[in-house]
Amino acid sequence: MSPEAITRQLAERVVGSDPLQDAPACEAARAGVLDWLASVLAARDDQGAERIAAALGQGAGRASVPGRPGRLPALDAALVSGYLTHALDYDDVHESVRGHPSAVILSALLAEAEERGASGADFLAAYVVGVETMCRLGLALGRSHYEAGWHSTATLGAVAAAAACARLAGLSVQATAQAIGLAATQAGGIRAHFGTDVKPLHAGLAARAGLLAMRLAEAGIAGAAEPLGGRLGYFAVFGGEDARPELAVEGWGEPWQIVRPGLWFKRYPCCSASHHAADAALAIRASRMPDITAIEEVTVTFPPGGDAALIVREPTTGVEGRFSVEYVVAAALADGELGIGTFADKPLRPELVALAAKVRRRYDSSVVPAPDAMPKGRFTIVTVSFADGSTLTQRVDCPRGAPGRPLSPEERAAKYADAARGLPAAWQDMPGKIARLEQQADMHSFIPDIQNIQEV
Repeated sequence: MSPEAITRQLAERVVGSDPLQDAPACEAARAGVLDWLASVLAARDDQGAERIAAALGQGAGRASVPGRPGRLPALDAALVSGYLTHALDYDDVHESVRGHPSAVILSALLAEAEERGASGADFLAAYVVGVETMCRLGLALGRSHYEAGWHSTATLGAVAAAAACARLAGLSVQATAQAIGLAATQAGGIRAHFGTDVKPLHAGLAARAGLLAMRLAEAGIAGAAEPLGGRLGYFAVFGGEDARPELAVEGWGEPWQIVRPGLWFKRYPCCSASHHAADAALAIRASRMPDITAIEEVTVTFPPGGDAALIVREPTTGVEGRFSVEYVVAAALADGELGIGTFADKPLRPELVALAAKVRRRYDSSVVPAPDAMPKGRFTIVTVSFADGSTLTQRVDCPRGAPGRPLSPEERAAKYADAARGLPAAWQDMPGKIARLEQQADMHSFIPDIQNIQEV
């Protein structure tokens, strides 16, 4: 395959594929929409969204930010929704992306679908195509992209959102290729910002960039004919020698990436790289209710690089704690649960700081991950050593919520119900509306309008 042809080949697949003919893809997409909506609603009171809205200024539009009053211009709504979706790190993950697809793609798609009055069927198809695009880009870039410090949610998400919005808008292959290129030139986001407001802002910026790219292409703005391939293209710049551009299109939709490996719906509102350790620590607590003052040391063993996303070792707030395995393990052992309040933006309790200081990371390349490990090649072993000389050990290769150990429909429904608690009755009906999404004639009326309605 000529690298100079890769952008057009990707655009042809975005325009020409028909995911609505694949029942498992549609079912997975509806589940993704519900989980995305739960993630947005759970963060609806986040103060970062208020600050972002203030920075954007006052502007009326047709696009909603779920759970918040009023409507915004589509580009602004995509930015705020993307930020909120990722604010609690409660949103879905995909192994091929090494990041968060729906936060970016659905935030951009909803804003554009509401302004255009698109149908639910077109919205769902564009979502599946967007996830496929983001996953294929992740496979094509390879491991070094993330390990170099790029935040894949941002760098892949902008291009995927552009592809999804182009599909929704019915752009031609040529215009879709231009939209992809316009998004690629806006791609950015560095992992140095993990544990701050900027990490979720990456998702919002990528959603806005993708939507803007589509609109610019639709308006006739044209860039390079081949922005993805070649020596100066997206894959070479972001992937270097590890990049395999052909993987952006090979095997497209066979099966759809939203089906296999599939989306990972989170049990805990923290970085997915800590979920293995969280499951292990909670299992240890369940087997022996520990006196945390009797814990001498906790060892958390990863494969080399398995904790790359967990960049915070000495957190001071719950927000920083989302990216600290030390804090996640300490909170799981002490409290027996990891909820939204565990990761609130406030100082950590002294006893948790003390316990987190006893957590040590180690790495073992000799351990063979289980065949069902998620992500592939991952495992985490947690060993708690007590003052009386006893130890307890738990190993997790595939955490709950990940493909292979998925949340049940009842658990997914409970996650949404918890996130929507306190909202007006129309919000309690959303799971049923999502189950009938293909029948929605106009997405502008899909999200309940809570303007001038107080939470109950």
